[in-house]
Parts: sequence; structure tokens; C-alpha cells
Amino acid sequence: MNILITGGAGFIGTNFVRYWSSKYPKDKIVVLDKLTYAGNIENLEDLIKTDKIIFIKGDIVNKELLEHIIIHYKIETIVHFAAESHVDRSIDAPEDFIMTNIIGTFRILELLKKYKHIRFHHVSTDEVFGELPLNDKTIKFTEKTKYDPRSPYSASKASADHLVRSYTTTYGILATISNCSNNYGPYCYPEKLIPLVITRALMNEQIPVYGLGNQIRDWIHVEDHILGIDLILQKGKIGHTYLLGGNGEKENIYIVKKILEILNKPNSLIVHVGDRKGHDHRYAIDFSKAANEIGFKPLRNLDEGLKETINWYKNNQDWWIKLKPNADKIAQKYLSNPI
Repeated sequence: MNILITGGAGFIGTNFVRYWSSKYPKDKIVVLDKLTYAGNIENLEDLIKTDKIIFIKGDIVNKELLEHIIIHYKIETIVHFAAESHVDRSIDAPEDFIMTNIIGTFRILELLKKYKHIRFHHVSTDEVFGELPLNDKTIKFTEKTKYDPRSPYSASKASADHLVRSYTTTYGILATISNCSNNYGPYCYPEKLIPLVITRALMNEQIPVYGLGNQIRDWIHVEDHILGIDLILQKGKIGHTYLLGGNGEKENIYIVKKILEILNKPNSLIVHVGDRKGHDHRYAIDFSKAANEIGFKPLRNLDEGLKETINWYKNNQDWWIKLKPNADKIAQKYLSNPI
């Protein structure tokens, strides 16, 4: 199979590329990535040097480039990771999110009208559903949950989801969608919560926590997420959406303190700061459809996955130390406003 992976030098994309090249070594893998701040060519250098993948630097908004790739490499499957994904950055500069997440997805969909044999999978987020109440833990997101995005990031991903569904219904493209909970694991850019806490704790630096830290997220190890996507590509029904969760529903403050405990660092590193604008209080995913229809089941529990992730960052300081000054900008902004 000839597969195109957009955003393949980012966090989840990198892990997917490495997984796919290992599990399906006979496939021709083409990676397209713009290499913005969160896309890192170093993540894939060993695969590029050994000709296990073909890497192309480019923007998914460039429809001529996309069509050239589809024709030249005879693409049969596209897995679409390319996206701007940090909520705080979307609040400060939403235009990049509109261009990549909406227009970029639109460019791919327009080509799929022409190349209808291509199997397309769109990777999305649980944030499109808005927030859940903190006081009723029985309520979770399902495939039938009404969309209610509350940040420019989630609104842009919701828009892309709607476009994919509309093109599937109107033009008959061969598409599926997955909405996933918060990912963690190797290669995650160190501005996101878990790698931010790990890297700042390793440096004995203050760690900002929004408000009381009682916001709840459902965490999934990136390799469990990738397994879910593979299962969707194998068994998922065209036109269907599948929610992928990790059975890892915890308060942010639990995550922070657990990482500090594993690293044997003091809780005094925590600084409670002013909350993010429009901050969603709780996410939780009911992935029973994926479990019943495609056999999805997360393999890692959160505490085990955190230990693995911490060890990866401890053993790969050369990877993240050069990224840290840029990744710390948002953290430093919030640390200037303690509560």
C-alpha cells in the first residue's frame, strides 16, 4: 500500500510513522510536513536515511503539491494528522489554525472528489464537543454528542470534521473520523502539560497550574491512539466516526503531582496561575463503539504510561532541551500571573 501521512513530523504523526514503518515495512510511506515549530525533522531522520520513508517538506494548503504527491506516489491511503493543536496558541493567534485545520483539510477533500479510490482518515479531538460537568462523572462524550467547541482551536477542528462528513455524504469519498482524548508519550512538544511538567521538573523550575488544577482530562498513550487508528483503517465503516479514549480520566493537579512523585521532586515547584480563557472543565470519552465494532482497547494504564514517558524524556534530553526556550513562552506568560 502507498500511504500519505500529513503532519508526520509532529508528535502523534511521528509516532504513527514509526509504528507504520515497523508494522508494515512493505508499504511505501510518504510523509508531508510543513515543519512549523512543533514539527521536527529529527524525529524521522533515521527512517529517512534508511529509505524507510519519503519525506516532503510542504504545506497541505498547497493543492498543487498535494496533487503531485497523490499522482507521483500513487497514493492509496491518507492519514491526516497535520494541524495546529495548542489551545493557548489558538487564543493568541487563531489565523494559523483556520488556515491549516480548515483550509488545509478542505484542500485534501477537494482532491478526494477527483481521486475517489483513496481511503482517507481524519484525526480529530474530543475538544470539539466542548466540556462536561465536573459534578457528574457518569456523563461522557459519545459519537452522538452535540458539537460545542469553545476555543479557536476546537472550532477549527470541528469545522474540519463537518467538512469531512459533508464530503463523504455529498461526494462519496471514502472517509472515517476519529476523535481522541489527550495524548501523551514520546516526542510530544514540551509546551503540552505532561512534557512541560516533566521537563520543568527535571530542571527544578516552577510549574504553572491553571487555577486549582481541578480540570479533568482523559489521557491516552499515543501508541494506544495509533493502535485505534490502525484498527479503524482495517475495520472501520466508511462515513463513521470513532471515539478513542484511554480510561485515564484525572484532574490536572493529579497528573502534575504524580509526575513530581515519580521524579522525587517537591510539590513546592507548583505555582497556581490565572486560568486560561474559556477553559473547558472536563473531558471524558465513552469508546464503547470502537471497542464493539473494531476491537479497540487501550493497553496502558495511566501510571504505567507516565513512568514510561518520564523515562523517555530523561533519556532524550538532547531532543527537548533545544526546544525548551520556545516551548516555555506560554508557561512564562502564566507564571507572571500567580494566584
